[in-house]
Amino acid sequence: MSELDTPLLARSAPSSFRFDAALVSVGRRAGAIASLLALLVAWEAASRSGIVTPFLLPPLSAVLNRVAEDAMSGELALNLGQTLYRAIAGFAIAGAAGVVIGILMTRRPWVRWFFDPIVSVGFPMPKIAFLPIFMLWLGLYDVSKISMAVFNAIFPVIAATMAAAEGVDRHLLWSARSLGANERQLLREIILPAALPQILTGLQVALPISMIVMIVTEMLMGGQGLGGAMIAASRFADSPGVFAGIVEIAVAGLCLVKGIAVLRRHLLAWHQEAQEPTTV
Repeated sequence: MSELDTPLLARSAPSSFRFDAALVSVGRRAGAIASLLALLVAWEAASRSGIVTPFLLPPLSAVLNRVAEDAMSGELALNLGQTLYRAIAGFAIAGAAGVVIGILMTRRPWVRWFFDPIVSVGFPMPKIAFLPIFMLWLGLYDVSKISMAVFNAIFPVIAATMAAAEGVDRHLLWSARSLGANERQLLREIILPAALPQILTGLQVALPISMIVMIVTEMLMGGQGLGGAMIAASRFADSPGVFAGIVEIAVAGLCLVKGIAVLRRHLLAWHQEAQEPTTV
């Protein structure tokens, strides 16, 4: 092999790696789509075959027709808007408060002394059990529903932020201090950038939690929203309406998860993980 061939091979290696990674990504996406299509076809076939009654399992075509009717009437936009507003508001409050508390717990001993027992007890417990208390204290409207989302979503953000901030390389902190950096500069220039990937992971966990809790809260409290519409349909034995709610919730949840994944890639464009293949 001549010396002139060596630079050409070196240049072609990264492009070959990117091509292979793209093929793997396309294969994973195709597999995911194929499994979803198989599930939907099995749903329609099982309902049409008479194995189960249409009341227990309405055909997918009837459910999609009901979703279209809800969309045309404006009911879908109203209920979806109410649910997303509450879920995203609760997530935003939980995310901001959780990051602040998590950072302070690693930087201020008295803050850790106060919050550590609360986080240790509250994180693993089923916090939906507090719903009757929130209903008694705050009523049945948006304040109590958003508060429930905050209460459930804040703990994974605190835990992820603490773990991320404590995992920052101490040599970086010592070097910055030796160069005269103050606490604010340490936080802005070193701690937050280094902890950002794990903080975003905590936020990615918190967002679906907020959505799930909001659906359950709407089911139990009633009112407008996807959860309230589903429970109202079940009271009138409206099976297509119930399954239409399930489809609507699934699509809304998928869009939220994909959206925060895109935001993560944008915020971490400088990070090593942005160069790695992903299925999201």
